[in-house]
Amino acid sequence: MKKIIVTVGPSLLHSIPLSEVHHHRNIYRINGAHGSIKSIEEYILEIRRQAPDAQILMDLPGNKVRTCDFDKAIHLQKGQVFELGFDKTNFKEFYSLLKVGDVVWANDSTFEFIVDEIDLEERLIRLLSNSDGYLQNNKGVHVRGIHNDIPFLFEKDKALIELANKHELDYVGLSFVRDVQDIQQAKALINQNIKIISKVETKSAVNNLVEILNEVKFILIDRGDLSTEIGIEKIPAYQSYILNKANFYNKKVFLATQFLKNMEVNPIPSIPEVIDMYNTLRSGVYGLQMSEETAIGKYPKECLDVIAKVMAEIDEEML
Repeated sequence: MKKIIVTVGPSLLHSIPLSEVHHHRNIYRINGAHGSIKSIEEYILEIRRQAPDAQILMDLPGNKVRTCDFDKAIHLQKGQVFELGFDKTNFKEFYSLLKVGDVVWANDSTFEFIVDEIDLEERLIRLLSNSDGYLQNNKGVHVRGIHNDIPFLFEKDKALIELANKHELDYVGLSFVRDVQDIQQAKALINQNIKIISKVETKSAVNNLVEILNEVKFILIDRGDLSTEIGIEKIPAYQSYILNKANFYNKKVFLATQFLKNMEVNPIPSIPEVIDMYNTLRSGVYGLQMSEETAIGKYPKECLDVIAKVMAEIDEEML
C-alpha cells in the first residue's frame, strides 16, 4: 500500500482532529522548522493522544538558511534596496559566504534579490529586491553554490533528533543531504529502530545519488527546494532520473511539493494537479507528501480524500 506523509499543523490536528482522516497509510509529519523544541514535543504528544497507533515523522529543518527574529515582515518593493541584519538568519555566518552581485532566492524561489552591499561595520546585508511582497519570519533564503560550506546539522536538528529518540518516533527526515557522510553523521545520533528518510533536494545529493541509495532504504524528492538549487525548468528531468535510479536500486521513494496547491484555498483540485498525481503514483513512487495543503490549508480532509480516490482508481486499473 502506498503511503501519504501528512503534515500536521494549525489546520489538521488542531482545527480538524486526526479522527476525521486517520488511516494506517498515513505518516504524520512534524515540520521541525516551525516552532520551539517544547512546542514540537507538544505536537508529538497531541498526535499520540488523538491517534495512539499513528506513525510519526520528525522532519529536521536541516541547514537551510532561514530568516528569523523579525519584529515585522519586511515590505519588498521591486527595484528597492532593503536591509537584512547579520543576526536575522538562523545561520549567523551567512553573510560571510556572500559577495556583491550574488542572486538570493527566498520563500521557495518566489522572491529574488541581488546582494548590493555587505556592511561589516553596521552588520547588515543590503539587498536589491526584484520582487514585490512581504518577507516573513522563518522563510528560506538560498544562494546557489555556497551550500557545501554550511554545517550539515544545526543545533536545532540535534535537539530534534534527541526528541525523536526520546519518543521513539517511526521516521526522521534528513534535510539538505549532500553525501553519504552527512547521513552517517546523523545515523550516529539516531536510534537504530528509527527509519531514516534521506531527502534529495540539493544538486550534491543528485551527484552522489548512488552512494546515498546504498546507505538508506527511503528517499524523498523535495521538488521545491531542489528547484531553488537547479532551476524549476530542470525539475521534470531530475525527478525522472532520481525516481528511475531509486527504483533500479529497489528503494522506496516519496515525492513532495505542491501536489494539491490549489486545495490550500479551494475544496477541489485543478485538473492538471490530478493528472500529475495520477502519473506520479503510477511511476513507482512509494508515497506522496502533503505539506501546506494539510498543515495550514482550508481543506486537509478533502485533500486526503482526493488522494485516496486516485489511489483506488489506479488499484482498480491494475486488477
